[in-house]
Amino acid sequence: MNVNTMRRGLIVGTAVVSLALTMAACGKAGDKKSDTSGTTGTSGGAKSVGLLLPDTVTARYERFDKPLFEAKLKELCPDCEFSYANAAQDASKQAQQVNSMITKGVKVLVVDPQDSVGIKSSIQAAVAKGIKVIAYDRLAQGPISGYVSYDNEKVGELQGHALLDAMGAKATPQAKIVMINGDDADPNAAQFKAGAHKVLDGKVNIAYEQSGLWKDTVANQKVTAAITQLGKNNIAGVYSANDGMAGGIATALKGAGISVPLTGQDAELTGVQRILAGTQAATIYKPYKPEADATAEIAVDLLQGKPITSVADTTATSGSGDKVPAHLIGATAVTKANIKDTVIKDGLYSTGQICSAEFAAACKAAGIQ
Repeated sequence: MNVNTMRRGLIVGTAVVSLALTMAACGKAGDKKSDTSGTTGTSGGAKSVGLLLPDTVTARYERFDKPLFEAKLKELCPDCEFSYANAAQDASKQAQQVNSMITKGVKVLVVDPQDSVGIKSSIQAAVAKGIKVIAYDRLAQGPISGYVSYDNEKVGELQGHALLDAMGAKATPQAKIVMINGDDADPNAAQFKAGAHKVLDGKVNIAYEQSGLWKDTVANQKVTAAITQLGKNNIAGVYSANDGMAGGIATALKGAGISVPLTGQDAELTGVQRILAGTQAATIYKPYKPEADATAEIAVDLLQGKPITSVADTTATSGSGDKVPAHLIGATAVTKANIKDTVIKDGLYSTGQICSAEFAAACKAAGIQ
C-alpha cells in the first residue's frame, strides 16, 4: 500500500528467517485462533500488545508478519498478552478493531493502516486512553510513538531500475510502458510511485498510469484497458507496484499474446515462480523478520517505559506533518539470477516450495535444482 536516506543500502534478511520459525510462531498462537472479523486474544493487562494488519490478499501479512511479530514479542516478553485482527481491506472494520483494542485495554497497539488518513481519529482515541501506537509498514497519521518500515522511495527506485534493466536496449524515451500503482489510501504507494518515476521519467514513455488498488482483479482490468488504448504491439513493459497485482497483469498480458518485462514487489511465492517461468522479470525482496523484530523491540521498550532510540535510529514525517521516531530497512531486487542467493538463502521459501512440478524444469534451467 516512507522515506529517508539511501545510506542503508540493500539489506537482505538474515538466514534466521525460516519457515521453521514461521511454523513455530504459528504454533504459539494456536490457542488463540485468528480471523479477520475482529480482534482475537486475551483481555488487556499491564503487558498487553495488539497488532492490526490491513488485508489478507497480500500474502506476507498472514504468512510472515503476524507470526514473526508474535514470536519475537513472546521471546522478549514471555508474559505479554497478544491480541490480533486483520481489516481485510476494510478501513471501517479497522477503525472498529482499534475500538476493540481500546476496550481490551492493550497498552501498546501496532497498526498497519488500511487508510493512513482515515485511521487518524482512531489513533487519537487510543492515545487519549494512554495507549502507545506504533505504525507498522505504513505510516499512519496522528500521534504515533514509533514507526518501522522500509525505505519505500528507494524500493520504487529499485523497481524502476529493474524494469529498465529487463527492457535493455528497448528502454528508450519513445518506448511506451504501462504503470499500475498501489492504493492511494496507502502512503507507501505514493512513495513507491515517486521512486519509480524518479528512475523512469525521461528514460521511457509512461503512456498509461492508473491505480490497481493492490487488487489483482483491478490491475487486470486496468492493463486490459491499456492494451485496448495503446495497442498490443505498442507496449514495451509494465510496472506493477506489487506481486499481487502483477499476477492479474500477467494474466492479461498472456491473454493478449504480449510478452514484455513486468516488475513487482514483495517476493511473493507466485511472483518468484513467475520470474522463473519468464512471465515476470523481477520483484523486490523486503525481509520481513527485521521489520517484525524491530517493531516488537519497540513495543516492549514502550511497555517498559524505556526510550526507543536504540532501535528507532531516524525519523519520518507523516502526512499530517508529525515527525515520528523511525527505523527504516533496505530491500533488494530479485531476478532469476539471484533467487538462490536471496529468498532461498534466507529461508523465505524452500527450494521444494518454489520448484513444484510445474516449475521444476525452470528451476533446473536456473540452477536452483
